[in-house]
Amino acid sequence: MKYSSYFIPTLKETPSEAEIVSHKLMLRAGLIRKLTSGVYIYMPAGLRSIRKVENIIRDEMNRAGAIELLMPSVQPAELWQESGRWEFYGRELLRFKDRHDRDSCLGPTHEEVITDLVRREIHSYRQMPVNFYQIQTKFRDEIRPRFGVMRGREFIMKDAYSFDTDEKGAEKSYKRIYEAYSNIFRRCGLKFRAVEADTGSIGGNFSHEFMVLSDTGEDQIVNCINCDYAANLEKAEVRCIQNNHNNAKDDPAALEEVETPDKKTIQEVSEFLSVSPERLVKTIIYNVDDYLAAVLVRGDHEVNEAKLRNLLKADQLEMASQETVRSVTGAPVGFAGPVGLKVKIAADNNIKGMVNFIAGGNKKDLHLKNVNLERDFKVDVFGDLRFITPSDACPRCGSEIRFGRGIEVGHIFKLGTKYSKKMKALFLDEQGIEKEAVMGCYGIGVSRTVAAAIEQNHDNDGIIFPIPIAPFEVLILPLQVNEKDVAEAAESIYKGLMEKGIDVLLDDRDLRAGFKFKDADLLGIPLRVTIGSRELKNGKVEMKLRTGSENTLISYHGAVETIIDKVKELYDKAE
Repeated sequence: MKYSSYFIPTLKETPSEAEIVSHKLMLRAGLIRKLTSGVYIYMPAGLRSIRKVENIIRDEMNRAGAIELLMPSVQPAELWQESGRWEFYGRELLRFKDRHDRDSCLGPTHEEVITDLVRREIHSYRQMPVNFYQIQTKFRDEIRPRFGVMRGREFIMKDAYSFDTDEKGAEKSYKRIYEAYSNIFRRCGLKFRAVEADTGSIGGNFSHEFMVLSDTGEDQIVNCINCDYAANLEKAEVRCIQNNHNNAKDDPAALEEVETPDKKTIQEVSEFLSVSPERLVKTIIYNVDDYLAAVLVRGDHEVNEAKLRNLLKADQLEMASQETVRSVTGAPVGFAGPVGLKVKIAADNNIKGMVNFIAGGNKKDLHLKNVNLERDFKVDVFGDLRFITPSDACPRCGSEIRFGRGIEVGHIFKLGTKYSKKMKALFLDEQGIEKEAVMGCYGIGVSRTVAAAIEQNHDNDGIIFPIPIAPFEVLILPLQVNEKDVAEAAESIYKGLMEKGIDVLLDDRDLRAGFKFKDADLLGIPLRVTIGSRELKNGKVEMKLRTGSENTLISYHGAVETIIDKVKELYDKAE
């Protein structure tokens, strides 16, 4: 490809709308252009990177035995109503009516569509296992689109769905795709980690997120320094040690009321009473489906709503309004406590070991001292309901844990029979008995993967693309394009690389060298070959890695072979 006949509209200045590195650099390097909020045009060079990610995905998914198809982006409401997600999915689901007044939506995901297909086409165990996948544009009407294609409303996604006859087969399918995903992100040249994750609105009973490691990642991840345990912050389990700050050796003391005027927060109350936050218990009121619940966690901990939702098996969960809190407790927010409450009470495991703790008194400006479980109140259900902290130990081996940041680029789920049961995706087993298919679901954000690669690989000058997903592998940059010898040498190397299948861009623009160098660094092509009249007279051209600072002189006559060897070396390092 020749630069003069291609289209890479680079920008000198960073657009004001850009917030994070990948968004800034993708706009400046001419990889994307904004159409409207959360919706982007993939420009030619950006699309090349996306297509390379797609090709790697197809290769590994095909190798794992998955079969590619393409499903419609417009989906009828009936399918979503059948699965129960038409209302549950919320306003991210873009709903509309067609000219016949039929309800439809733009697909954010395709569990309903693929389950409908399978129930109509697959009826026997002999047709299973099967795994279908597609690479397609999705739409989720994000309330606050941001970070460019990292969290847009429209995006390119690979989604796959496996159907097995039993849990054992589903486990094998899950492991196959887990390995395929590991291969995909490894081949993309990314540093990543697979972590345990919550299943969220997709459902199911187990999942892993694939995280590209980056200091700028919006997700926190936790991993053990000794064993292979890793999870995102939402999913990370807390090792249950009950008697850690409030020793059960203490005898229960008499319940005592204490005035706490205008002291609502944990910090305010602990300072006023001269105790540590660990001695307090927070009581938070939640709307849970069609009832109210009080949730108890220690004063220095925070409620993990994903864990709470799972423990209570809730579809809808939200913190109660101030008016609701007052009606339930008789007090404004900040003074709620478990004593005397007439709602369901869920408590974190750590509460079990607390003795003589402090809690709200359910009256304005009042707290209770020496509150004790069983004597003063009862808990309906205990569970791991809080976020893990750096002071906690690994839930598997008890070793130290480490916190980091990552960008989610892939997510795999064990769905079980969540959809096949509701939508009656049934098959006949070997005994002729009708059973529900056991499903798995597997997604990769294709456009998001390119953005994550940039977040992980950049410097002050621009993008540093891993070679497997770079828009071009090699950039040839002649300095004096109007000098015959330089132009012919550039053309010769360009054609030689093209004939060998190298993805090469020839910058044949008649511009100042500094301008062309700036664009080269901004675009992030892994290998640059500079051709100047002075070195060419000595039979040399310059070769430079985007990751390096030094230019290497190589023989002009052997340049094609040398460049090819270097490209192969870069691929080996990337994988």
